[in-house]
Amino acid sequence: MKEERTRFKPKDIPSLIKDTFNAWMANDPWRLSAVIAYYAVLSLPALLVIIINIVGSIWGVEIVQGQLTDEFSAALGREAATSIENIISETQNEKKNLISTLIGIGTLLFGATGVFYQLKISLNQIWQVEPDPNAKVWKLITDRARSFAFILVIGFLLLISFIFTAAIGVLNSYIKQMFPDLVIYIAYIMDMLISISIISVLFALMFKYLPDAKIKWKTVWKGAILTAVLFVIGKTLLGLYFAAAEPGSTYGAAGTIVLILLWVSYSCLILFFGAQFTYIYAQRYGQGIQPSSIATISKSKG
Repeated sequence: MKEERTRFKPKDIPSLIKDTFNAWMANDPWRLSAVIAYYAVLSLPALLVIIINIVGSIWGVEIVQGQLTDEFSAALGREAATSIENIISETQNEKKNLISTLIGIGTLLFGATGVFYQLKISLNQIWQVEPDPNAKVWKLITDRARSFAFILVIGFLLLISFIFTAAIGVLNSYIKQMFPDLVIYIAYIMDMLISISIISVLFALMFKYLPDAKIKWKTVWKGAILTAVLFVIGKTLLGLYFAAAEPGSTYGAAGTIVLILLWVSYSCLILFFGAQFTYIYAQRYGQGIQPSSIATISKSKG
């Protein structure tokens, strides 16, 4: 018998958030986030090198690297940003022969896709789907290809972000002449809206294509926008926390790694909450979330 679907009403928000929170906690988001944080540290150098070279071929490598350094500085602090910049420089400047270069490229691609592969596994768990055991080889190939596609997506969205940032800079100069007292607030609001829009697109694509599941776009956008809003708020609060508490200072030379682990872990908690909200919303008001052609419903699903 087909399960009846109800229309979403504003009065449903408290119970929707409550169900989301309970299901989110049941999936042990702290463990899932810790796993992603570990793979993020391993993937970060390769991921950044690929993105810098892709976007840098259009925008300029030095400009892109400088912009990313500023972003890391705002999120993790100047010392951590400088350390990451040094890691990127060392990776790019290594002199190798042809064989070593080819091996390096393969390692780079495999390492850069690792974090997205683990994200897919975590989203599968939250959405209660699992890979079909009869499609192992083909599944591995498609998973890595899909993960690499997300690196290209991030590069494209980063390029769009740079273009909007440059446009805002020009617009701010005009606004400053017209409304000198309001320019700071207008610039902040515009930057916030653009950030939420771009991050919403990234999360929407992630929810739609990364897991081994089929879900309607209508449901995807609701979860993606909520996740993006929470992510931007969380990013701001984490930046303030890291600047005030300096949690990495206790660990000396390993401080940068610890900060990355903490930042990714906390950010993933928000991402998984958004994914859980999307699942609960789909079950209540949409058509649910179904496994893809190379996946099955999780055996643990009750």
